[in-house]
Amino acid sequence: MNFYIIMKGLVIMGEGLWAFVIWTLVGIVFIVMGIYDMNSKKVKPFGFWANTEVGPIEDVKAYNRALGRLWCVYGVLFVLIGLPLLILNEQNAGLIAIPIVGTMSISIGAMVIYTIGIDAKYRKKKQY
Repeated sequence: MNFYIIMKGLVIMGEGLWAFVIWTLVGIVFIVMGIYDMNSKKVKPFGFWANTEVGPIEDVKAYNRALGRLWCVYGVLFVLIGLPLLILNEQNAGLIAIPIVGTMSISIGAMVIYTIGIDAKYRKKKQY
């Protein structure tokens, strides 16, 4: 499907538009997950890592709120680094590197923030 959208002299190709729409939907999933975590009334802490149990947490509500904020920020940044997809065409195909490298960067950043900031702050300290 080859269609164009012209906005203030910028031509957006149809394929790049579809890629950005899908990219944005994925980012919205992260934002919704963060909002759900922040507003949850559950007393069980949400996990960050896949297929693992969360260790004992001192303040579950504050932990879930912090994790929710992390997911919301991640989702917004994810959508923003996908903006180069809007102007993707044959002449500037190298722009695809920005979303790829950006996704790796914000993912590593989220892991560091979770491990050093959130998990270290809210995990119950061992009593010896």
